[in-house]
Amino acid sequence: MRTTVDIVIYPGFKAIEAVGAINVFDYANTRLQQLGCEPKYALRIVGPQAGAIRSDTLVALDATQALAGRPPADVVVVVGARDILNVLAACEDIVDWCRTQVNRIQTIVGLCSGSFFLAEAGLLNGRRAATHWSVAELMRQRYPGTEVDADAIFVRDAHIWTSAGVTAVFDLVLAMVEEDLGRDIALSVARDLVVYLKRPGGQSQFSEHLLSQMTVHPRVRDIQDHIHRTPKADLSVKALAARFAMSERNFSRVFQKETGHTPSAYVEQTRLDAARRLLESGEQPLKWIAVECGFGSEARLRQAFQRRLNVTPGAYRERFASTGVDEAAGVA
Repeated sequence: MRTTVDIVIYPGFKAIEAVGAINVFDYANTRLQQLGCEPKYALRIVGPQAGAIRSDTLVALDATQALAGRPPADVVVVVGARDILNVLAACEDIVDWCRTQVNRIQTIVGLCSGSFFLAEAGLLNGRRAATHWSVAELMRQRYPGTEVDADAIFVRDAHIWTSAGVTAVFDLVLAMVEEDLGRDIALSVARDLVVYLKRPGGQSQFSEHLLSQMTVHPRVRDIQDHIHRTPKADLSVKALAARFAMSERNFSRVFQKETGHTPSAYVEQTRLDAARRLLESGEQPLKWIAVECGFGSEARLRQAFQRRLNVTPGAYRERFASTGVDEAAGVA
């Protein structure tokens, strides 16, 4: 059975979010057709009015239908905007439409600052939600009844999904595809788009890899890249300082000043991130993961998970690993 999907746009919408969502759903359809199955998603672009609508870039998309006077799709995806407060004021009709139609929609999604439309319509009262980190505090102040998770890549609360900024659209929509069609289809789409399949909504927007891009000192960035590429190597302060051609004391001082972390804390967090990715994507033994990620032993891996995440590696895998659904599951 086909699932209808409305991508809701308006003047000033974020093009990358709208096009990103469309691509994930469309690539899933293509993969199904390659397997001899019928496409799952019937995509539509809708807006306050039908016609060409300019985005936040040079790109414009053609809304084939207007929101008013038509039944909603099974899935409604509202994309975000750079200047969300001005957009909200100019697009009250979208807010009203969300408020009146929510009970007729199976799944409603707010991408990035698009979650403000849902909050303004009262749909996020008493719910947990994500948004772009730069407007998270604004959302908290404006909608005190919403539990804003500024650190989550995406959040699902019942039939309402919300995401962090911009490219987090891929994480959220891939998770929806995995739920509908199974991990193999979602993974093949992720491979086609050359993005990671990141199902866990609890993952941080601020990974060590992203934070390392904010480091000013080029030699510190080189050290960070070395840590990320080789988590199982000798990453002791002594070894890193030698690579930096500095004394251990001076290296530690410079590194902490640039990154906000001690070298040992940064290394442990990077190794933890690597272990989390392996736990989410495969069934390798914990002992092997511990060695590959630089912990050395399963006991040290378990201690790091307990200390930083308050959960065991096994429990983390049970919560965040693939659903294991066969690739044609749910295909009608």
